Amino acid sequence: QLQAFGGGLVQAGGFLRLSCAVSSSIFNINAKGWYRQAPGKQRELVAIITSGGSTNYADSVRGRFAISRDNAKNTVYLQMNNLKPEDRAVYYCNVDSVTRTYWGQGTLVTVSS
Repeated sequence: QLQAFGGGLVQAGGFLRLSCAVSSSIFNINAKGWYRQAPGKQRELVAIITSGGSTNYADSVRGRFAISRDNAKNTVYLQMNNLKPEDRAVYYCNVDSVTRTYWGQGTLVTVSS
């Protein structure tokens, strides 16, 4: 129900844009977000956008990453600029609805120094 795209290998200082297509069968969405999990670490919130359009970011990415959405396309994006080696992780899109939480399959982002 969530399909994430856009991961890959990029040099430090580069950029990537992740996309997550959200199934139209998911209703009553509170928020959409991106999480990441680096090797040996817990999954952490990267960015979130609420149904009202408010956004919030992890301190480590604020000012470099931007979350956005296209409601007509049922897609949420994560623009990642000035990538750093510590951004290397599997990135997961997430949808929080009234009834449950949905997770995408994850897309790997690798940043070379």
